[in-house]
Amino acid sequence: MPASAAPPRADAKARGVWIALIHRLHFYIGLLVAPFILTAALSGALYALTPSLEAWLYADALRAPTSGEPQPLSAQLEAARAAIDGRPAPTAIRPAPQPGTTTRVMFADPKLGGSMHLAVFVDPVSLELRGTLPVYGTSGLLPLRTWIDHFHRSLHLGEFGRAYSELAASWLWLLALGGAALWWLGRGGQRRGTARGHATLGLVLLVGLSFFSATGLTWSKWAGERISELRSALDWGTPSVSTQLDPGRIEPRHDPHAAHHGAMDEPATTAFDPAQADLVLAAARSAGLGAQRIELRPSNDQARAWTVREIDYQWPTQADSAAIDPRDGRVVDLLRFADFPLAAKLTRWGVDAHIGMLFGLPNQLLLAATALGLTVLIIWGYRLWWRRRPRRLEPLWYAIARLPRRAWPALALATALLGWALPVLGASLALLLAIDGLRLALRRVGTRRQIG
Repeated sequence: MPASAAPPRADAKARGVWIALIHRLHFYIGLLVAPFILTAALSGALYALTPSLEAWLYADALRAPTSGEPQPLSAQLEAARAAIDGRPAPTAIRPAPQPGTTTRVMFADPKLGGSMHLAVFVDPVSLELRGTLPVYGTSGLLPLRTWIDHFHRSLHLGEFGRAYSELAASWLWLLALGGAALWWLGRGGQRRGTARGHATLGLVLLVGLSFFSATGLTWSKWAGERISELRSALDWGTPSVSTQLDPGRIEPRHDPHAAHHGAMDEPATTAFDPAQADLVLAAARSAGLGAQRIELRPSNDQARAWTVREIDYQWPTQADSAAIDPRDGRVVDLLRFADFPLAAKLTRWGVDAHIGMLFGLPNQLLLAATALGLTVLIIWGYRLWWRRRPRRLEPLWYAIARLPRRAWPALALATALLGWALPVLGASLALLLAIDGLRLALRRVGTRRQIG
């Protein structure tokens, strides 16, 4: 054979070694982690589609049957406070976004827990009480979406359950990229029928799966802390308006993920004047906050301004906010979304796209389609495994041992860094390798006994 033929054969052998490793890892992820990924995908899609369900389920509270000129916001607040025994101050106020809808006024309620609030829905024209519902977090999630949110995030198992969703998000991008790598490295081979369809669908979903994995990790417990540290170190934090009326105070930053863990300002500790709401709302509108959906947060002491922010997240630019002095309507600080750093804009868009808010219904349908595609992909993968299942599963250590020894240090370093950045992935990989090593050891003991 000519000497020129040797390098291609060597390249093919090296490629085959890497294909074997990626294939074995892809197989293990699909077999063991795919059920968690499937649970997260389907519950996430259901979460994204809940606005339409809630519009029907809570129609009595969300819809206002009376037509005409709305009453002043202060009158609506008085009606809401009277409906729940005159509680002193709301934590947030959302004026009716359009005719035929209600104004939502949220109050702290110790009986509901720290992240829950009581929302009172008032007809802005007749001032009729339309209903009360417990809501969750700064987004004011209604009960159905709250239940789905907790299931999607932790299976209703509390902090312990968050490991499941982080496990799914940590491995999803590797599962998707591993499948793409197998297609690329083995593109010269013959793939037929089911295997080809599985690979094709994986490539179609690659970008979407990688995106939802990355954005999901920002909400996770352990990897999320790493990401927050990185964003802080690179000064990629989301800016927020300063509510300081006293220059000596330090303002906290706004958390773009607050909708998932329920942070909200405490109710005002000083005397609350509902009339100030009209002044603050008019000042915010004059300052250019023109989104239909807007939220006012009263200050919790006299040394801080009220905060007004646009919450019409289906449009990617309607996220302006302002701090308004409730005494005279002076704009203390104004923050335009157009002035956000690029990293903060990407974070905002990523958050909204992940939960199905960006562009509204098209985003929700895309989420549902991606979840459906991932469901089909996982079922397809299990079918492939069942049809081709070997009597013995080759240990992952065999595939690692076949790699060139010069590749071992780089592979070990990359694995260690990845395990540090994504702790649940690192812990689950270590457990997988330990179990795989135990299987290998037991196999060798059995072989020795047979020989003996």
